[in-house]
Amino acid sequence: MHRESPAWEDGVRHVRERGSATIWAMALMTVVWAVAMVVVQVGVARVARHRAQSAADLGALGAARVALAAPDEACERAEAITTVNGASLRSCSLSDGVAEVTVRVRFLIPLLGPTTAAASARAGPVGAAA
Repeated sequence: MHRESPAWEDGVRHVRERGSATIWAMALMTVVWAVAMVVVQVGVARVARHRAQSAADLGALGAARVALAAPDEACERAEAITTVNGASLRSCSLSDGVAEVTVRVRFLIPLLGPTTAAASARAGPVGAAA
């Protein structure tokens, strides 16, 4: 004889609890998906930050290379280098052969939208004052 009971009785599970594993599995999958999206978003932001820093470093090196010989061309060279590296030049200044460059990189974070990463770098002769 089969009987349905509202609670545990004789090791038989209550009928209303059938399918609860599906709900728990869906909840777990939602949590895993949310964590994965956060990891992806952090990864995208870190890559953009590294791109910005690389563009700033290369732009400052390019500007410093010609800063003493042709100071009028130094910031133009920095802008050309940063543009080729996917960044836009925000500022460029020269002081005693030392070039200081600031750039920004625009990027898109999934689900959050567009934003920017900024970086700056200095380059110049070894003997230049810090």
